[in-house]
Amino acid sequence: MKSKCLPNISSRPHEMSLERQMTASADLIYDAWTKNFDCWFAEPGELIMTPEVDKPWFFHNRKDWGSHPHYGRFVELEKNKLVVTTWLTGENGTDGNETIIRIELTPNDNGTFVRMTHSGFANQKSCQGHIDNWPAALDELEEGVKKLTRA
Repeated sequence: MKSKCLPNISSRPHEMSLERQMTASADLIYDAWTKNFDCWFAEPGELIMTPEVDKPWFFHNRKDWGSHPHYGRFVELEKNKLVVTTWLTGENGTDGNETIIRIELTPNDNGTFVRMTHSGFANQKSCQGHIDNWPAALDELEEGVKKLTRA
């Protein structure tokens, strides 16, 4: 399902991409992005998230990462294959701009290949901050999903 209302990011051309092979299955990674964000990124007890297109979500990220508020809504969901969400944070994040994160999941014999694209940054500084930080967040995603499988 896809939203009919996407943010216009044409005046904010900066974007970054990451690719990573993860050992977890696509369904676990999809769930971590759509309803278990507090197993790896959000502070436990701070997450409001329903995995439905155009439903808003909110959380503060983990306290050890500074506990910043994050807002967005899912704009496209394809179970175990694709998550597209808006992403908005304040200073030292997206500078209050609504950006777009696209997570593509491709299952394979080794788990799941993940391609993440984060676009719509107004400037290179904001983009670079996410280039610097998303790899560590994806490390936490991998560890968080492992904990879910043990639960």
